[in-house]
Amino acid sequence: MTQNTPTNDSRIILETGIGTDLYGKDYTKAAIRAVNDAIRHSSLTMFTELGLDHQNMTVAVTIGVQEPDQLDTDRIAAELPRGNAKATAVKGGQNIPSPDGSTASVIATAAIEAYYPINPTDWKLSKTD
Repeated sequence: MTQNTPTNDSRIILETGIGTDLYGKDYTKAAIRAVNDAIRHSSLTMFTELGLDHQNMTVAVTIGVQEPDQLDTDRIAAELPRGNAKATAVKGGQNIPSPDGSTASVIATAAIEAYYPINPTDWKLSKTD
């Protein structure tokens, strides 16, 4: 469980992504690209199909970069189109220094976890013969 994990909700989605800023050493830009990479892999049709309110979903975004204090976590959380998002910065990712050492290409990783209040007794698996 991440530090953003809601205590009473069930994790229903986990997506991951990678983003880069090749020339500006902008950690937030790389992180936003990682978030966008992750959400491009998702299609949350269950909200429409099951009549669920996405405003009840909590989204925990964990971003790994070499300099976590350089991230604007509010800008990163604002990238999420559904639910109530909170972003947390952790040490991770990678910096690749330029040959002359004047800058670095930044690689950020993102883990996006979505949580929803689900009562397991409301659901049942059905068997097909």
